[in-house]
Amino acid sequence: MTGGGYRRLDVHERRAQLLEVGTELFSTHSFEELSMAQIAREAGISKALLYHYFPSKEEFFKAALAEGAAELARLTAADESLPPVEQVRASTRAFVSWIGQRGPAYMKLLQSVGSVPELRETMTAIRDATSARILDGLAPESERTPEKRAAVRGWLWFMDGVLLDWIEHKDRDAGAVADGLVDSLLALLDV
Repeated sequence: MTGGGYRRLDVHERRAQLLEVGTELFSTHSFEELSMAQIAREAGISKALLYHYFPSKEEFFKAALAEGAAELARLTAADESLPPVEQVRASTRAFVSWIGQRGPAYMKLLQSVGSVPELRETMTAIRDATSARILDGLAPESERTPEKRAAVRGWLWFMDGVLLDWIEHKDRDAGAVADGLVDSLLALLDV
């Protein structure tokens, strides 16, 4: 074979390629709209090879989501040199900016959550960990009440609504959206 021909990818390269294709497809289609055959076609491989890497569409979707979540975790990691409120503000700004670059994908993700029970469990675990991290950072241990825990968890759901409105209307900048979200959280917690 001469230039431009088929090149066999190693396992890690192939998996990364498939997750990149999956991330793109799931950003434009909901979970229900895609089949493994479509995904394989888009990736330029056989359906059997796709099943070799991911035993089901659910597993493929969860792996693509995990890639995005890992990237987001890196971007929103707290800067320990900042005061707690500023850590939340910086993390929220990074999150809103990231979502702003992926608006349609975020909308599709929220649509897909209801279709995949394991995804609901994953999202719940992420929200639980995030709310605990926020509450631990903003409230002294003696003030971490069930009411404040519920307020932070509710705020995370509220955030989805605000972000969906922002994506739909595109009538505010990311910094204003992030600051409004943090201000609402601080009001809820009376910080």
